[in-house]
Amino acid sequence: MITTIIFDFGDIFINLEKDAQIEAFQKLGLSSPNEELIKKNDLFEKGQISSQDFLESFQKYLPNASLKEIKDAWNKIIGDFPLRRLEFLQLLSYKYKLFLLTNTDEIHIKRFEHNVGISFFSDFYQCFEKVYYSYEMGMRKPEQAIYSFILTKHNLNPRKTLFVDDKKTNTDAAEKLGMQVWNLQVGQEDVVDLFNQKHLLF
Repeated sequence: MITTIIFDFGDIFINLEKDAQIEAFQKLGLSSPNEELIKKNDLFEKGQISSQDFLESFQKYLPNASLKEIKDAWNKIIGDFPLRRLEFLQLLSYKYKLFLLTNTDEIHIKRFEHNVGISFFSDFYQCFEKVYYSYEMGMRKPEQAIYSFILTKHNLNPRKTLFVDDKKTNTDAAEKLGMQVWNLQVGQEDVVDLFNQKHLLF
């Protein structure tokens, strides 16, 4: 029987507009992410470089773009957060121990909080025992250490813990530690349909 649920954030609760972000960067002159920028993103999501350093790394490829233009393009990925998902989460919080675990950075979190407002994001955060952002932890999924840290710190039984994420590499890593997993298929499934997942042990 599941007693604890660990949720991802992007495309689980908040919708990600990946095409809008790609289009915004293309307008600035960057056709697609490259290996260097992907590595910089990994470092940024681990909190190992500053927002300034991260944004400036784009200027090597976008010499005519301002840091504000780059930041605005970076934030185009932050979409809407349907109210039904918050209401569902609030109901879950009465019955289960809930955690949030997401690979993200401080720029995106500030944008999310700005977009939804203090009342909404306060209600959201209050649903969780603890909110874990990769950039604050110095780790990111699918590194097994990030899952082990939460399991150990909160004395969680993996067999009674469900991990929900839209990336299979992340759910595979959690499954190796004995957790129940739901690899949510974006566009086909919604987190509010959690109890329709008959294979999960509720």
